[in-house]
Amino acid sequence: MSAGAIVAIIAAVVVVVLVIGLMSAARRRKLQQRFGPEYDRVVGETHSHRKAEAELTERERRVRSLDIHPLDETVRVKYAGEWTAIQERFVDEPEQAVAQAGMLVTSVMKDRGYPTEDHDQVLADLSVEHANTLDHYRAAHQVSLQAEEGSASTEDLRLAMLHYRALFGDLLGQPANAQSANAEPDAAAADSRPVMPAPRTGPAR
Repeated sequence: MSAGAIVAIIAAVVVVVLVIGLMSAARRRKLQQRFGPEYDRVVGETHSHRKAEAELTERERRVRSLDIHPLDETVRVKYAGEWTAIQERFVDEPEQAVAQAGMLVTSVMKDRGYPTEDHDQVLADLSVEHANTLDHYRAAHQVSLQAEEGSASTEDLRLAMLHYRALFGDLLGQPANAQSANAEPDAAAADSRPVMPAPRTGPAR
């Protein structure tokens, strides 16, 4: 084999490696943009970018196979009204309000087409389209478990309502301006995200 042929082969191999590297980098950027903080969380769990990206790609494939669809306006308005009623109940019955908020979020998921039987699978499915509010849901769910055990304070419950509301608004189809845990509600979205009532002083009941 001539020297020229060897150089050509080496050059071709280098080009192929560069193309594969560029494609991998582009795929990684796409997944990072789509999954946001969830990308880093999965990388941390798997200790591997390659494994994390394979898992996230599989999540995308699964969600594409589901019949995920937006709510029609009538249903959206109905859910918004139910949320308002739950928030108003929080003043006198914070634990019950948080429990109802969790059930309402689950109902919206079902109506959107998400399976809701397995909590871990719910998180994986939601991460594809709702990654920016997924940590809010995780936090709210954790407080709900604490409330079932009677160990959640009134402030914990108030924050859980805010966390649930972040995903609720996202699922409802509104702009996902997720509030921070300590932020007050956005008055501009009062039609379906009314101001959270201040809890009564004293321990949660």
